Amino acid sequence: MSRLRSFLIGAVALPALLVPSSISRPRATGSIAGRVSSPDSAPLAGAMVAVTGTQLVAQTGKDGRYRIDAVPTGRATVTARMIGYRAVTRQVTVGEGVTATADFVLTNEPLRLEEIVTSGVAAGARTKKALGFAIMKRAVAATAMRDYNTEEYRRISENAWQAPTRTPLSTFSIDVDAASYTNIRRFVGDGQLPPKDAVRIEEMINYFPYDYPEPTGEAPFSVTTELAAAPWHPGHRLALIGLQGRRIPMEALPPNNLVFLLDVSGSMDDPRKLPLVKSAFRLLVNQLRPQDKVAIVVYAGAAGLVLAPTPGDKKDLILDALERLEPGGSTAGAAGIQLAYETARKNFLAEGNNRVILATDGDFNVGVSSDGELTRLIEAERGHGVFLTVLGFGTGNLKDAKMEQLADQGNGHYAYVNDILEARKVFVQELGATLLTLAKDVKIQVEFNPARVAAYRLIGYENRVLADQDFNNDAKDAGELGAGHAVTALYEIVPAGSPLDVTLGKVDYLKYQPNDPSDRQTSVAGHEDEWMTVKLRYKDPQGSTSRLLARAVRGETLNPSETFRFASAVAGVGMLLRDSEYKGKLSYDALLAQARDARGADRDGYRGEFVRLTETIATLSRRIAAGPREP
Repeated sequence: MSRLRSFLIGAVALPALLVPSSISRPRATGSIAGRVSSPDSAPLAGAMVAVTGTQLVAQTGKDGRYRIDAVPTGRATVTARMIGYRAVTRQVTVGEGVTATADFVLTNEPLRLEEIVTSGVAAGARTKKALGFAIMKRAVAATAMRDYNTEEYRRISENAWQAPTRTPLSTFSIDVDAASYTNIRRFVGDGQLPPKDAVRIEEMINYFPYDYPEPTGEAPFSVTTELAAAPWHPGHRLALIGLQGRRIPMEALPPNNLVFLLDVSGSMDDPRKLPLVKSAFRLLVNQLRPQDKVAIVVYAGAAGLVLAPTPGDKKDLILDALERLEPGGSTAGAAGIQLAYETARKNFLAEGNNRVILATDGDFNVGVSSDGELTRLIEAERGHGVFLTVLGFGTGNLKDAKMEQLADQGNGHYAYVNDILEARKVFVQELGATLLTLAKDVKIQVEFNPARVAAYRLIGYENRVLADQDFNNDAKDAGELGAGHAVTALYEIVPAGSPLDVTLGKVDYLKYQPNDPSDRQTSVAGHEDEWMTVKLRYKDPQGSTSRLLARAVRGETLNPSETFRFASAVAGVGMLLRDSEYKGKLSYDALLAQARDARGADRDGYRGEFVRLTETIATLSRRIAAGPREP
């Protein structure tokens, strides 16, 4: 009991029913480390190594090496797997405080992609027809389960074609969220195609790092533009706008005042929920420094502070508090948010990063839980300089729309964590972007020159579109850019003078203005070579007045960059998944060839994973379209 008393010192006591179920005695642990390679001894980067029966998973680095800590002592079963390779399992004995060695050699398995989508098919039945039947069987089962699935996605209506003679301006807020891509990967891994409204193309594109230059001027981000032929329509053009936030190493970040707000309600009692939350936050805790402080607030039937603000070098105390949490009860999300913000304000760092990090499946169903009330609460706290990051976990009742909205209003970003590899991306590889905001209320406005552009459409960003007058309105909230974050936006363009093969909306005859575009000035002398002008507004993280940047886009390239080609391939896959009315003659085969050609160095293996994911999506799409066939 002495450990329990010291654990709760300085904390707000939890309800009696919550405390006993939230505490468990730690056991002796050791570590497992090793190397994963191919038969020719080449290291395999990005392989996943997992300890069976636990949530302990590690990803191999560029040298193929991995390490898993906090493994319970005794006999452990360890499996190494990578898409496109045959999984290998080993037994290893783990001693207390000792690092056991487990190396793996993985061999290629050409059918692996199909087996992932058709798990449960007997080896002897893996014929082409059997595979198609198995996929359809899973799709039917998934349909039968819809009545029990309460996941929520906001309706997306794609941006339509616009004529610059009528609508010369296009205005939107940036988006650095990447939850949609991870969620799509989860659906595909389960043998399903995602719902159309779960596919947000801008989040797919922005999941990947791009080779944009570091900022060199006063602005905390660089701006890159590129114009080239649209891969899916040679007569059209594609304009790319890229922003790159200044990269700041962890040791150079300002001190952090963090409050972990963790959902421990009954809905989190699932291996892909609270156990994964613990594993994910362990990664973040291991990055903290002495100048950082962490508090932990949990909520179930009621909210409580289980760890008072603790220096980042007291890792054992923080990790101990995480490890003791157990799920149970209903969900008082609003009460938890209120307590988390109160804790953050009491420890506010004027020159630091003040942030609440919420981990939940999004099921706010007890207390003040209306979207309006929560939004107003979060907007008020945003004004006090405390920002909100939202991390979604689990399946079945994922409230995607609500979590995205909360993160947007809280000047933070929203990510979906479906496994420990994604947690590593968020909390290790992109930690600066997760924790530190470089610029807030970042808006983009593009003015198109009708002398060069007959029609245009913004690809994605449907829920980020702003009224044109909002661009100059500093009271209008917009997106945030974190340290190291990249933002990419694409416009498809029909050049002036080309056949107008797209449908433009029509308006009635105007009584007080010219109706013939030829009566209007189509360009200003001296700017005939400009396709468009890109303007950006942003504020400093604690500022209230925006700054303006502007750049004209001239000319086009015949040799588009690797970034251009890969980003447009990702956009194309998104359009096919959405069954977009603008997809034209897009095909997975063409997009796969383009993505493979634009993989580049691919240091972290994300682009290679996208290629493998698209191969699986193509297989699923073909077989679902073909319908079930008995073997």
